[in-house]
Amino acid sequence: MPPETICKTVHQYSSEPISDENMEKLQEIAVGYGKVKNYVYARYGGRGSLSKLYPGYTIQNEMTKSGLRAELDLPSVYFYLAMFDALGDIKSQWTKVKTKVSGLAAKNENFTAEDRHYLRFLLKVNNAFEAVLNERPVCLDTSLQPQYEMLAAEVDTERLNRYLCRQVRKYYNRQHTDRAEGFSISAKAYRYGEHGIYIATREKRKRVFVPLTDNNQYAAQLYIRLYMEEKRLEIRVPVNVAVRVHEDYNNHVGVSTGLFTMLTTDEGHKYGEHLGEYQSEYAEWIRKQTGSYNRNRKDNPGRKKYQAKKRRYEEKLHSYINQELNRFLKTEKPCIVYMPKLPGTQAGGVNRKINHMASMWQRGYLKSRLTQKCKEQSVELREVFGKDIGRQCSQCGAMGEKNKGMFTCAACGYEAEDKVNAARNAKGRGMELLS
Repeated sequence: MPPETICKTVHQYSSEPISDENMEKLQEIAVGYGKVKNYVYARYGGRGSLSKLYPGYTIQNEMTKSGLRAELDLPSVYFYLAMFDALGDIKSQWTKVKTKVSGLAAKNENFTAEDRHYLRFLLKVNNAFEAVLNERPVCLDTSLQPQYEMLAAEVDTERLNRYLCRQVRKYYNRQHTDRAEGFSISAKAYRYGEHGIYIATREKRKRVFVPLTDNNQYAAQLYIRLYMEEKRLEIRVPVNVAVRVHEDYNNHVGVSTGLFTMLTTDEGHKYGEHLGEYQSEYAEWIRKQTGSYNRNRKDNPGRKKYQAKKRRYEEKLHSYINQELNRFLKTEKPCIVYMPKLPGTQAGGVNRKINHMASMWQRGYLKSRLTQKCKEQSVELREVFGKDIGRQCSQCGAMGEKNKGMFTCAACGYEAEDKVNAARNAKGRGMELLS
């Protein structure tokens, strides 16, 4: 059964320029918010605080006693949100490091299966991971200690523990922020009214009023994004929206993403055929602007017009991508979409125009929007193994050749557009996983 609701982000905007006085009050909150985050990063971002990260109440009590809130004169609604925001960043950083080390261990040819099993156990069990990094004996509860001792008896624990510590030192980076761009705000610190929003400041019982472009009102934790030069703000609101269920969405569709045509299905249907034109125009403009700015940086330090036009180009691209994704779902009526999991874009080579276009490819945005729209329409999105998906024949499995956008298989004589062949391979591999 699909979930009844999913979370999406909606945006609200200030309708007119905010006064310098009010912008300064809001920036003071953002600066204090950033200082709290940096304090948490510095104090609890190391290996010695791993045991305090979950669930985090120990850190909350220590932060309350630290006197930092009184020193910064920051309201508690902002102080504790900044603290938990920083803790979330620290936890995310540790998760990324564990994933990285796990992948490296899996590829290390010098490790046996028992070595990899032991390392995976340490990475999965937080108490064991924390004990090894802090060079303490691993003492777990009665349900896990026997398993650890069994794994440790089969390997050289000193060698593997040193390897784990060395990799963590290499890939874990202490976090820090110098930006005062915005802050999170709880429902206690704002109130909607009079076609705008009242935001609490550092002064007691005094709020800043900001007129908004709409009359929508929410009761959730918001994020206030400040644009100091433009004297405006943006509000990001998480909302739960109902998931739609379509009885006629029952097709299995394989898709292949492209730089010039956004999506090609296994049946040869194309969506977003003008994406390449938009991206070429955008990439060429970026290339020219970058060269012009680098040549005249001393005489022309301003970037306001550049940022405004860059934002218009991106909005045009994103609008087109969303429009074509909506058309794809309505036309194909899929219950499952199979999409190859491909490596990141490569901008190498000597052709600068191609390099800029490849770097401007909106594949990350395309994937995130397709994922969101599939969730909203109760469509399952499955990523399949993408190696050789464009070179392997979708009919017989032999390796073929691609030439000028066409795929040809010498083994069975099959011919098709290379994107269609890749999409059929994606669907075939997805169906194999289901079976």
